[in-house]
This record gives sequence, C-alpha cells and structure tokens, in this order.
Amino acid sequence: MKKVGILGGGQLGRMLIQAATDWNLDIHILDGNPAAPCKDTATVFEVGSITDYDTVYNFGKTVDLLTIEIENVNVDALEQLEKEGLKVFPQPSIVRTIKDKRLQKQFYQKHNIPTSPFILTDNKAEILKNTDFLPAFNKLGTGGYDGRGVVHLKDENDFEKAFEAPSLLEKAVDIEKELSVIVARNENGELMAFPPVELVFDPKYNLVDYLLSPAQISEEIAEKAIEISKNVMNAFGMIGILAVELFYTKSGEILVNEVAPRPHNSGHHSIEANITSQFQQHLRSILNFPLGDTSVLIPAAMINILGAEGHTGDAHYENLDELLRESGVFVHLYGKKITKPSRKMGHFTIVNKDINILQSKVEELKNTLKVIAK
Repeated sequence: MKKVGILGGGQLGRMLIQAATDWNLDIHILDGNPAAPCKDTATVFEVGSITDYDTVYNFGKTVDLLTIEIENVNVDALEQLEKEGLKVFPQPSIVRTIKDKRLQKQFYQKHNIPTSPFILTDNKAEILKNTDFLPAFNKLGTGGYDGRGVVHLKDENDFEKAFEAPSLLEKAVDIEKELSVIVARNENGELMAFPPVELVFDPKYNLVDYLLSPAQISEEIAEKAIEISKNVMNAFGMIGILAVELFYTKSGEILVNEVAPRPHNSGHHSIEANITSQFQQHLRSILNFPLGDTSVLIPAAMINILGAEGHTGDAHYENLDELLRESGVFVHLYGKKITKPSRKMGHFTIVNKDINILQSKVEELKNTLKVIAK
C-alpha cells in the first residue's frame, strides 16, 4: 500500500483523503494544529510545523511520496528530500516560485505568459513613487491567502493601506469575468484541463463567494483560457494539479492572475459535477496514473460557507436542515472546531441542468446556512 504524505491537514487534505479511500492509499498528514480537519480521517496524523526544516524532513522520510495542500511549507526540506530520491510533487522549486507572488509575476513575464502589468516594490516609499501607476492592487510577496495580503489602491488617498514589506503593484484591469482553469499533469507528460469556471468574489472579504460551472463564456474564450492555462503548466513542467486564476477583460484578453499548485477552492464543484473530481485528479497525477475525464456531468454552482461576522468560538451550524431539504444540494462541512468571521467552514454545491434555475438557486440559498459561535 502506497504511503502518501501531505503537508497540511486542512479541508483540502480532508477531501484528498476522501478521494484516496477508494484506492486503499495510506495518507499521512503533518499539521501544526492538533485539531486540524484531517485529524480523525488520516491513516497517520502527526502534529508538527510544516514550516520547520527538521520536522518536514523527518516526516518526508516516513512516506513513499510527498505532496502539499498549502504553499506555506519549508521548501528547503522538500528540496533535500527530492535530492535524496523522494518523489515530491509539485516539485519544490515550483513551490518556491509560486509561494512568492513577485517571483510568480516575473515567471510569467519571462515565459511570455499574458498577465497584467506590474511593478515590484519593497516598501511604502517605493509605492509612493508610482502614483501614475494607479489604480492598482498592492499584493504582499509572501504570506497572503484567502483575500488577505491584497489591497486596492485607487489613488493617493489609499496609500495608508499599502504594505511596508516586499510586495508588488499590479495594474488594475477592466474585468468582464474572473475565471479559473484547473490543469493536471502526470510524469508521463499527460495533460488534462477542467472546463473553465467563473468566479464571483465577495467585495468585502476579497475571496470567492460562489462559482458557476461551466463559465458562461463563448467556446472561443473557453478554449483560449484552457490553452493559456496549459501553457502555464508546461512552462513550469509541474507534476500535480495547478489552479490557474484568470482575468477575462472587457477588451477580450485573457490574463493570468495567480496560480495555486494544489487542489483549489475553484474546483470543489467537481466532486459532484464532473466525471473526475479535482481531488482524484491530483492523486492520479502525482501517482502517475492515467488522468481522468474532466467533462462536465451537469451545470453546478459552488458556494463557500463562511464564519458569520461577529462570531468567534465553537462552531454551530444554523439551518443546515433547511439546506439539506433542497434537491440537488450537496453540503460539505470541513470539521473545523472553531469559527471566525469569514473563515472557510465548508461549502455546498448546487446542481441543475438549467443554468438559469441554478443561478436563481444561488441567490435563494447562499445565505441559508449560518455558522455562529455557541
């Protein structure tokens, strides 16, 4: 039985375990939180820091294959394990590039991958020198996640929000829709993309409110989005699964925004709505199995379940029964014991053959389930 190690024991690890169960894989998890979502479902659950060299290195020596469910890991340890012959996917050098948004943007520039214009900055003073570049988004080089580490600078009045740390200024573009394409690649070089989805962001928290699959775009734009996403994957030469977030501009351009070298929030719908889920596809790719068919079975919407504003403490789910009464609704709770405002506590997927009914269901149901502290 293959021992697959995962750095990180959050919801992505939990859903990877659910996919791995069908293939009798041993899943070993390393996470710093003793109450992480994977605690009760992993074959082996080890408490330890995924950013500590010795902890990651020693954990890697106990498994046959190592992967990640979060980028904030000790890359030095992964590189040493790789040198010693352990298969580590995605490859550590790629994780090093992707976890730093500054390096990511320079990578796109070097490989002629379309992306929005940007300026690298080390502090607020350098940002102040580039007022003519506004409006723009100021993004921390490292450490940002789920909308954190990104601020919109419309004009000079917003400079107080800018980061006093290595970051980048990314030119604001006129966006028609935000898209995501998930691409998988195995060691044999087989490459497969999921059909594009469109993302609708929460303006307050700057993270995905819900997504629609398939994206409501022309076939030409969908093919262009897939082609660019495959080009990114090939440029990296990555083994595993890569979520490519894209801007579809009002002028018809497709620009790469950011990527994530792991299963991603924009692929959760695939559990119910595609022939192969993103989680099974990730396992197929890192194990060098044939990649699965990514075709859409049925249109779907995925809605994030966030911790309610003003609530921090033991999680309690209000109106879960109301949501479960709905036909075509699938609820996934992540097993997080503590809720916080805007923390991702779960998601639910709605499926319906009629995209118009689907969209109306999103508006009707997205605020039904409340996660509060009790």
